[in-house]
Amino acid sequence: MPMKPASPEWTPSPKFKHNSNTPYKASHAVFIRKNAVQATPNVNEVPQVPASRLLSVRGFDGTHFMRTADVVEGTALGDVIETMFGGDEIAYIHVHNAKPGCFAAKVTRA
Repeated sequence: MPMKPASPEWTPSPKFKHNSNTPYKASHAVFIRKNAVQATPNVNEVPQVPASRLLSVRGFDGTHFMRTADVVEGTALGDVIETMFGGDEIAYIHVHNAKPGCFAAKVTRA
């Protein structure tokens, strides 16, 4: 049975697509709350919503291969991002809500 938000205030957006010629090529449902204001976090700031969730964090290199991953409480997201970006190997990070797997954010270097 597909999972979907229980509230009519949520609508599906165009699917997220991780376009890469790797085994990690994927698409995921993304739901956006009607009348939501897009978060505009400052550099090194984790927005309130992901900070309150259990997250799957996946680090990809410049050729779109996953090189590291973790499942963390959102309150630890900033530290995990800092660790993943600690070297030069990780080019970008995808953050997903851990249980349903819905795409939450793409993190890039500042």
